[in-house]
Amino acid sequence: MHRIAFVSFVMLFCSSVAFAQNQASDKSASQAPAADSKIPAEDAKRPNPVKPTASSVADGKHLYDSQCLMCHGKDGDGKGDLATDMKLNLQDLRDGAALKDSTDGEFFYIISKGKGDMPGEADRLSETQRWNLVNYIRSLASKTPPKTQDAKAKDDKSKDAKP
Repeated sequence: MHRIAFVSFVMLFCSSVAFAQNQASDKSASQAPAADSKIPAEDAKRPNPVKPTASSVADGKHLYDSQCLMCHGKDGDGKGDLATDMKLNLQDLRDGAALKDSTDGEFFYIISKGKGDMPGEADRLSETQRWNLVNYIRSLASKTPPKTQDAKAKDDKSKDAKP
């Protein structure tokens, strides 16, 4: 009788340990940052089905403010509080020249799947919402980013220079 109880205890203990290890590995896998992987060509070529209307851009801004601002910054400068705390070096989304070679499909893929420490949003946002975010990001790049102190100083010197 004692032997049966002992064997039952050992089996229960081993299954508890196995269950705990499985739960820990599932938790760490779900918390792992998205991998930096190459975007498949068919996804990069994917056209944006949502026209960049004022409504789409406004919806994208609303989503950006709640989902992206903490890292990418209020104006898309890549200097949000969380990015600063994590010492992340994010691209300035206002820089149209830096973004001109990126397709809407590439932005959609990154928003959907994630990149680096950025988690993907495919399980939380609809396709239309993700395309609205793409439209909003494009609208940021169409605005002139504020000049840095160095650029302002150069402009001031060129104004003071005599021909």
